[in-house]
Amino acid sequence: MALDKHPVPTNVPKKPLTTANFLLPGANPLSGQSSSPNVSRQNSFGDINRTGSGKSLSTMVNGSDADMVQATSTSKPMFTAQTKAIVWGMQNRAVQGMMDFDHVCSRKEPSVVAMIYPFTGDHKQKFYWGHKEVLIPVYKNMADAMKKHPEADVLVNFASLRSAYDSVMETLKFKQIRCIAIIAEGIPENMTRHMIQVANEKGVTIIGPATVGGIKPGCFRIGNTGGMLDNILSSKLYRHGSVAYVSRSGGMSNELNNIISLNTNGVHEGIAIGGDRYPGTTFMDHVLRYQDDSEVKIIVVLGEVGGIEEYQIVEAVKSQRLNKPIIAWCIGTCASMFTSEVQFGHAGSCANADSETALAKNKALQAVGVHVPKNFDDLGNLIRDIYEQLVKEGSIIPKEEVVPPTVPMDFNWARELGLIRKPASFMSSICDERGQELLYAGMPITDVFKEEMGLGGVLSLLWFQRRLPKYACKFLEMCLMVTADHGPAVSGAHNTIVCARAGKDLVSSLASGLLTIGDRFGGALDAAAKQFTEAYDSGLIPMEFVNSMRKKGQLIMGIGHRVKSLNNPDMRVVILKEYATKHFPCTPLLDYAVEVEKITTSKKPNLILNVDGFIGVAMVDLLRNSGCFTMEEALEFVDVGALNGLFVLGRSMGFIGHYLDQKRLKQGLYRHPWDDISYIMPENLGMPDN
Repeated sequence: MALDKHPVPTNVPKKPLTTANFLLPGANPLSGQSSSPNVSRQNSFGDINRTGSGKSLSTMVNGSDADMVQATSTSKPMFTAQTKAIVWGMQNRAVQGMMDFDHVCSRKEPSVVAMIYPFTGDHKQKFYWGHKEVLIPVYKNMADAMKKHPEADVLVNFASLRSAYDSVMETLKFKQIRCIAIIAEGIPENMTRHMIQVANEKGVTIIGPATVGGIKPGCFRIGNTGGMLDNILSSKLYRHGSVAYVSRSGGMSNELNNIISLNTNGVHEGIAIGGDRYPGTTFMDHVLRYQDDSEVKIIVVLGEVGGIEEYQIVEAVKSQRLNKPIIAWCIGTCASMFTSEVQFGHAGSCANADSETALAKNKALQAVGVHVPKNFDDLGNLIRDIYEQLVKEGSIIPKEEVVPPTVPMDFNWARELGLIRKPASFMSSICDERGQELLYAGMPITDVFKEEMGLGGVLSLLWFQRRLPKYACKFLEMCLMVTADHGPAVSGAHNTIVCARAGKDLVSSLASGLLTIGDRFGGALDAAAKQFTEAYDSGLIPMEFVNSMRKKGQLIMGIGHRVKSLNNPDMRVVILKEYATKHFPCTPLLDYAVEVEKITTSKKPNLILNVDGFIGVAMVDLLRNSGCFTMEEALEFVDVGALNGLFVLGRSMGFIGHYLDQKRLKQGLYRHPWDDISYIMPENLGMPDN
């Protein structure tokens, strides 16, 4: 089975305290765990010398035995500290992770030199390089990226399964690329096989598909391999060790990083070849590289149920092409417990024959001298035992640990951890879109519709932050209806029409009309409410108020109309007045304004309480007497311009109507006629007498 029983550990060594982005203060890794495990264990070799070969591990590592096949390789390492990569896809988070890894590895320059994203034009994206901000170019065309960055020899492909094939085939046209990592899974198998065939013909290494990538500590990281930066630091992936591994699973490769770092001096290189049925490279491809790399002392292979690639390792060990210590385990031994065929997570993790089962492959590997643990739980112990023996024999000399450069923590992550606080740039108390559904003043949008609150109810939530009575919501809707439009001759509509006929867009035409709103046109609601409220609250009788305004030489806002009069009443005001007197609890300020109207119309019949004035005083009565606001709150809404907002919102509907009307009628550019302009030129432009 895969697991075993062990007592709960009591003396667990402390690991450096890390976050996802940097070492926490006081978390010096040198002060806690040593650079390598304690090598003073006794009888460790007795448990691991299971090969039956009689050769010491140092002989296997150094290849000094006369009958060993000496294999050398002159090929260039796949990744170095100078490796440069191009990333296909707008994967900013992955690119930032690669650059953070580069920084903690003390690289001189970032490994990512460019990005390719065919859905936008050429531009630049901002990233962090340690404490500084740098710009990485993004290209629409791959050819441009390759031409401008000839030093790049790796392409990390984040394309989806729909576009991965095309992007890889395009990449293979460029001779500078030596390695392509394909992250996507689910690429059709016939396309995958064709990609691999073309790549092999061109001598290009493909890692994937369906992979997280690979990592070479201290040198280069593909995409998100190794996880977040706290895992990079705790697994000591910022400098190379002596153990190289190859795995199918990307998730299990992260587990191997952790296991190897806990039991040895660390990872030298790790590759996840991918879980699809046809990976671009096999276990053997990478194991041979590790065999020929003098810095690799131990090779770890994490296979799984399905496929026969592990048998290639068996044959290579038999032929002595592989002579370094190899530790291997095939995951999926529990498949034998099931009565039917089991398909594990990867497309290729299914045994189609007895030889493809994990048990059969583990047995075959162990038979030729490969170190196979009793179960996965014992893998770390086995790795530690072999490592300690190599240290004891002098094949591995642990180096003094070096503290990596710190990477500043991202602000959002630091705030999530509760390490910092910062005042918000904006505050909002009317709407919240962050949860499962939109909230208006704390009320879910679904409840707004269930309770049929209507537009007036929405205004009560967004403008006044509370639910107003139904009569108040209805009054708000009536105000919008009566202020929606007042013909094309008024200044706002006129401006909107002129803009529309000049070919301007809807927003520009609407803005032109709205900019005319002010005290002279439509913006008298707030001013009228303030004047009548101050007079009423100060105890002035209507006649005193009228006389005081006349003495000051000021107009009474909300009084007077160019067309309407006592004999030709404004039906908008009539409708609103009937509703307010019938449904409002009381209307003291409206009654006061009506008394003022009696005085002003006795002097001139068109000095009536117009629609601006009526809405202004009626809204004050609503705010003060609805039971929803204090006197101070009611006054504040008037001061901040909430009443004028009713006219602006209502009249916007009319302005938009005029814009659409002009477009529908296909009206041309407007030019004002000369005969409607009085041209008055200066009569005397002579020079002044000296």
